[in-house]
Amino acid sequence: NFSANFRMGIDLKAGGRSKRSVRTAPKSDNVYLRMLVRLYSFLARRTNAKFNSIVLKRLFMSKTNRPPISLSKIASLMRARVSGDDLSSKIAVVVGTVTNDERLIVVPKMRVAALHVTETARARIVKAGGEVLSFDQLALQSPTGANTILLRGKVTSREAYKHFGAPGVPGSHAKPKVGHKGNNHERARGRRASRGYKVKA
Repeated sequence: NFSANFRMGIDLKAGGRSKRSVRTAPKSDNVYLRMLVRLYSFLARRTNAKFNSIVLKRLFMSKTNRPPISLSKIASLMRARVSGDDLSSKIAVVVGTVTNDERLIVVPKMRVAALHVTETARARIVKAGGEVLSFDQLALQSPTGANTILLRGKVTSREAYKHFGAPGVPGSHAKPKVGHKGNNHERARGRRASRGYKVKA
């Protein structure tokens, strides 16, 4: 029987069986980022430290997966993870941007290593007696990630995440994409009984 023995093949040239979607290199052509990838791929290969493998993986990530983190968040996370009052005893490592937070009145003395630190955040860290390191400086000081704490910002803090889901559906807290509150803007199905159903608050 021809049909029993015949199986449809796949066109591998057309990308049929390529299921590996994880990045093995950054998309960016940034020279400094490429240099860091070479440095940390070497460290990940030659040391047994898991820290270097994690940093390398995060260097490959897209910008939306490397969200910014504020000074206040770093300070609160470091207080929770460092025993004692001296937060500068360990280095906070962020593969992303560190931003200032005006709500934080007193910046504690901290040592921060990051891909990018905003001018205001950098000035406040240095003024508090802390230190801002680049990743190549960090590799010299702590090649295995000893005395470091890896931190990252919240990925779902982006405005786009507030709109994910269906606004108006019962139990949904998705933000409507229309800013108007008039009768004709996302006020039909789910918003009134005459149009399908009304959401009970």
